[in-house]
This record gives sequence, structure tokens and C-alpha cells, in this order.
Amino acid sequence: MFPALPFRLFVNPTPGLPGLVVLPEAGFRRARATITAWPGYAPSPLRALDAAAAAAGIAVLAVKDETARLGLASFKALGGAYAVGEALADARARDPAGRFTVTAATDGNHGRAVAWGARLAGAACVIFLHAAVSPERARAIAAEGAVLRIVAGSYDDAVRAAADAAAQEGFLLISDTSWQGYTETPRRVMQGYRVLAEEALTQFAAAHGGPPSHVFVQAGVGGLAASMSVQCRAQCRPAPALIVCEPEGAACLLASAEAGEWRALPAAPDTLMAGLACGEPSLLAFQELGRAAHGFMAIPDAVIGPALRLLAGAGIVAGDSAVAGLAACLLAAADPAARAALGLSEAARVLVIATEGATDPARYEALAGFAPGGLPPDGRM
Repeated sequence: MFPALPFRLFVNPTPGLPGLVVLPEAGFRRARATITAWPGYAPSPLRALDAAAAAAGIAVLAVKDETARLGLASFKALGGAYAVGEALADARARDPAGRFTVTAATDGNHGRAVAWGARLAGAACVIFLHAAVSPERARAIAAEGAVLRIVAGSYDDAVRAAADAAAQEGFLLISDTSWQGYTETPRRVMQGYRVLAEEALTQFAAAHGGPPSHVFVQAGVGGLAASMSVQCRAQCRPAPALIVCEPEGAACLLASAEAGEWRALPAAPDTLMAGLACGEPSLLAFQELGRAAHGFMAIPDAVIGPALRLLAGAGIVAGDSAVAGLAACLLAAADPAARAALGLSEAARVLVIATEGATDPARYEALAGFAPGGLPPDGRM
């Protein structure tokens, strides 16, 4: 039984309003053609969580399992590495003899993806980390050949440090968040994420006879959630109701949706979901989600352990940031008011995404109660 825990829900009063085209189709076609031609590319699996669906009183609950994507244990390679390749192609077209360095800020997974892409492309890489990034995740980035620079503060402070270094040292900035005057590279990152979205929606339809009715997707700055939103509208008729899921200590998109405009959190993010610890939404992401998302949920860190154990019972060893969508779905399904507000009937067909593997084994053990790949002390999930 998933625990009953408090959460916040904001239902968008006007979902689906027309607005800016955030991710043009031509850009997605280019990203898909490039990524699907990579050595080692294969769609990640979609797995059914039948027992959890029955307990939640819904028809289908399926999880897109990104825990082994391209050997990096995260969906981030689809965006970060793709954007590195595009940025380097542009730079080399301008200066064929140039030697280039790419840079990014990260909580772990994006930086590893950028470093991996830089290594494959023969470029140098500098990654900015804030001090709370775990040593295990930092070592994985360094193992891809990146130089690490540690900054004080939060992920958002690391973003600013990377942008400053790019301006001062001539690095190519590969950010997965966007702001006024900096949108092209984050747009490429998001187009890469759409490959995941297309895979998932195609797999769901094949396995369950049609598209999902709901997609619960976690968000840090919002790039993946916005990419899912765009692809849902492009691929599905009608589009599924998309619910953006954030930690309660880092719910910058929910705060922006409630305000009706882009907002940064007034205090530093505070959550154990390391990859979602973002206090400032991506401008591009909010331009999509503020008008297209059906709802926004903020959930407590106390959901992490139960959700990790639930996925482990299905053979999925996920990370702390991988479970927010699943946990939000189960919390909403157990709450009569939220269930009604989101239309989670017994016929609901829900898609969620396990976005990362256990990239920090020590944190996984602390949160789940057993080591990755193991079982809890009593042998039960």
C-alpha cells in the first residue's frame, strides 16, 4: 500500500490554450534522425505496473524505464549529448581548425551526458557542480573526461557560473535550461528529449490499444515535461492530460503556474530529489507548460522510499529523481478530490517515466532501505 501523504495540486484553469511554438517539428525530425543513428541507440522499455494500477483503481499504469539509457543510466543523454554535437558542428563550420570546450551546470545526469557527448566528439569539457552533488555522481562525470568546477550555492548558482565562464573563456554553453536571450541550445536539448516521448507514446499505444489518458512527469527546470507535452499534442488525439510533478521544496513551475507568469522561488531549493532541485524554471519550458499542462503537483520527499521499493518490486532500480511522476499519480489516485479534479477514473490509462537509475548507490540504500538490486530486510516490497 502506498502511503497517504500531503501534497499540493494546482489545476490549470485553461489548459490547451494556443501560444508560441516552442519546439518546431523540423527541429524534432533532425534530432530524431541523428539520435536514432547513434551506435548503441535503442528504445528504452515500457513496463506495466499492473498491481499498482489495480491498487490505485485505474485501468493502466505503465512506466518508461530510462535506467539503462545508452549506458548512462539516464534519459539526459538524448538531450545533452545531442546538443553538444549540434553546437560543435556549428562552431566547426565557423572555424574548422578551432579547438572547442563545452560547458554545463548539473545536478549529475545532464553534466554526465554533456561530458559523454564531448568525449565522443573530441572536445574538451568543463562541468560546474554545486557542493551538494554527490561524490558518486561527480566521479561518473569526471570518468567521461570532464574537468569539474565546484561552486557554492544551488544548481541555479551553478547555471550562472557556467554561463559566466562561457562568456569569459569562450566555452560553448550546453544548458538544459533557458532564459531571455539564450534559447537555441536548450531547445535542441528538449528536441532530443522528444525522442523519449515519441518512443513512450508509440509503445503505450501498441501495448494498450491506444494513447494514455494521463501523463504524470517530473520536472526540475521543466525541459522533459515540456517535451512530453509538445509530443503528446503532436502525436495523440485527444492529447493526454499532462500533470507536472515537483518536490514540494523545489516547486518552481507550480509557483509560476499559480502566479500566471514565470517565477523563481524566493529561497534555495530543498529536496532529496537531487535532479529536481531547481528554483528557476526554464523559460521555454514554462512557455509550453503554463498553457498546455493540465495540472501541477508538489509532493513530499517522504514518497521517495516507498516509490523506489515499488519499482524495485517490478525489477526497476531507479534513482531518487526518477519517482516523482509515479508517486504523484498514486497520491492523486488515492485522494477523492484530486482524483476528480484530474479525471482519474477507473478507466484511466497512465504513463509515468523512471528517468534515472541508481546513480548514487549510497543515497539509494539510505532512501530505499536496501542496496540497489537487493531486497528489503524482510524480503518484501
